[in-house]
Amino acid sequence: MTVMPSFPQAREHSSLARAGAVLTIDLAAIAANWRALAARVGPSRCGAVVKADAYGLGAEHVAPVLAAAGCDTFFVAHLDEAIALRRVLPGPLRIAVLHGPLPGTEAEFLAHDILPVLNSPEQVAGFSRHAAVLGRRLRAIVQTDSGMSRFGLSRPELERLLAGDALQGLDLVLHMSHLACADEPGHGANAAQRQVFLDAVARLPGVPASLSASSGIFLGADFHFDLVRPGAALYGLAPQPGMANALRPVVRLEGRVLQLREVPSATAVGYGHTARTAGKARLATVGVGYADGFLRSLSNAGAAWRGGVRLPVIGRISMDSIVIDVSALPEGTLSPGDAVDLIGPEQDVDALARAAGTIGYEILTSLGARYLRRYVHH
Repeated sequence: MTVMPSFPQAREHSSLARAGAVLTIDLAAIAANWRALAARVGPSRCGAVVKADAYGLGAEHVAPVLAAAGCDTFFVAHLDEAIALRRVLPGPLRIAVLHGPLPGTEAEFLAHDILPVLNSPEQVAGFSRHAAVLGRRLRAIVQTDSGMSRFGLSRPELERLLAGDALQGLDLVLHMSHLACADEPGHGANAAQRQVFLDAVARLPGVPASLSASSGIFLGADFHFDLVRPGAALYGLAPQPGMANALRPVVRLEGRVLQLREVPSATAVGYGHTARTAGKARLATVGVGYADGFLRSLSNAGAAWRGGVRLPVIGRISMDSIVIDVSALPEGTLSPGDAVDLIGPEQDVDALARAAGTIGYEILTSLGARYLRRYVHH
């Protein structure tokens, strides 16, 4: 496959020449991460969470690559996401909507061959009524709440449904729950939730079970059940903070230098004059800002990199630009149009997130629409 060039060759490609920043997404790394996770949990099956447009990286590009790697079960949050995904994922690949059906949307699930995750008695009742109208059993996923108090049937609600006939019209293909503290391996909630889920699994014998997403996979085989649902780990985020990340990096973000200047000591920089140079300095203005997902909390805290050299952000992040101190680079090595790494070999998504006081999930899903996106397979 032909890979588009990076900035040194930008003049040969008008789209690159115009771009203020380039986001490179390594589809081969995503596939490799899925295969590594699938091997880790075998013989349990491995699905993929591609909600929020595959965590901001483009579900229409990511999902077919995962399907080619062997994934057959995909999860999104909203029905519209699922309908869009079905256009690039033909049956019998399974697509499930984590939020379940809103009232009156049950027929659309069937029209597009989408599985609902039934989270409440109302959703169960609505889908069961639709099954009765059609006179046939309908496939669905049920979620029970094992201790997060967010989505899913409580134990009393499940017992009431089992005591009645609400589940009779449903063909349950999966029983799932979700861990609240999986990224903290020693947290007592993990074992407690697993036990609650085991009790619920016993009430639905014969239905395949799923408890773990990305971080839960690394809690061990006791948490794998029949299917795991990785999301962030597919995209290179560290599943367990503080532990070595064995997953391949997926994204690189390069911002272009728009202007260079030399300033004397004590020069104020940016909105609010929140920073002043400590001495004579060389500054570069880069065409990326908080409108592009380079979060404002990185003001006076974040950094770019060039040739292994850290270039600190100085002043506030603007909507469309940042200023970095490039004094550490030899003079003449940086020119307008050149690129600096905002996410790359020296600073991955998790490191940028730590500098911003957030998590890698927010960084990925905030990456803006103005970047030129390059999808590569290597």
